[in-house]
Amino acid sequence: MLDRRTIEIVKSTLPLLAEAGPALTAHFYQRMFRHNPELKEVFNLSHQHSGRQPAALFEAIAAYGTHLEDLSVLQSAVERIAHKHTGFLIEPAQYAIVGEHLLATLRELGGDAVTDEVIDAWAKAYGVLAQVFIDREAALYQQAAEQQGGWQGTRPFRIQRKVAESALITSFELVPVDGGAVALYQPGQYLSLKVTHPELTHTEIRQYSLSEQANGERLRITVKRDGQVSALLHDRFEEGDVLEVIPPAGDFVLSAPSESPVVLISAGVGLTPMWAMLEARLAEASATTLWLHACDNGEHHALKGALQGHLAESSGLSAQIWYRSPLASDRPAEDYHNTGLMTLSDVAEQLPAEGEYYLCGPQPFMASIVEQLRALGIGDTQIHYELFGPHQAL
Repeated sequence: MLDRRTIEIVKSTLPLLAEAGPALTAHFYQRMFRHNPELKEVFNLSHQHSGRQPAALFEAIAAYGTHLEDLSVLQSAVERIAHKHTGFLIEPAQYAIVGEHLLATLRELGGDAVTDEVIDAWAKAYGVLAQVFIDREAALYQQAAEQQGGWQGTRPFRIQRKVAESALITSFELVPVDGGAVALYQPGQYLSLKVTHPELTHTEIRQYSLSEQANGERLRITVKRDGQVSALLHDRFEEGDVLEVIPPAGDFVLSAPSESPVVLISAGVGLTPMWAMLEARLAEASATTLWLHACDNGEHHALKGALQGHLAESSGLSAQIWYRSPLASDRPAEDYHNTGLMTLSDVAEQLPAEGEYYLCGPQPFMASIVEQLRALGIGDTQIHYELFGPHQAL
């Protein structure tokens, strides 16, 4: 626990951090990569260039400083970040490197206000937080390794099957090269690929949602062509090629009991974790599930045929599909039901007041859906969501 004086000093510097804003964390990353370039093999550099990672780190630092006296407020955020870290194989020693550069950044940007006493206080505060993550991540690594079919670190998987699901989305079915069992995972979780290729300057780690219910034999990811690594998967990796796979992780999982109605809401490739949840629901005879999905048109509607098959076979499943710009070949009431952006008032009578709502898609889409759900009387405790990339609150 932190002493009262340390807490007071840290809190007194929060206005200074707010004034610096994400520029502080951008400086931190530049400094860290300059002194420790090996960490470029760990961090997603595209998120650095877009500014998403510095912004997410700044929000995390500000939240931590604000809630030093009651860290239980941050428990869900810590859990989500710890899962992300295991997907990047973060090690305890790397926390010391991050801490060194965070403190140096505070000193370099803070001016006279950042005294030795301030640095000492933030060092203590960072040490407490780092240990929280180290301990939780050690438990997650152990859990992944000890379960049947589990492993730690990377494990080679062969691409057994590659299936084009839409104009931009392809599924990859992966089986272990060693022929062993594959650990079960929860619907909604993702796995991480450690990708090395001559076209990449650095080894890159990318996380992709698992797009089918666990079966103990294989893993399936469904990937949109969006960025250098996903384009390489589409264009340079074929059936028979081997990928290095990090165990499944993630805390965005289906937790609703089968007797509770569930609404799965997605846009674009955000349907991938929803699909594993859908298959899990279909395995429960009593489950009532509503599938809401939005995409551009039929050419971009991944897993359309599979969804129509499930609708024909399951009385507990219903669906509403939005096409933003339907093609002449798209059939109203068969391929899609609504045009334009997803508007929940179109289907308000189908939305269960006591249901559980799971969302995944682009951030603006999910922010809009959360706002619409609240307007319809759905409580925040009923709404669960996953953001691809660095976690930020909607």
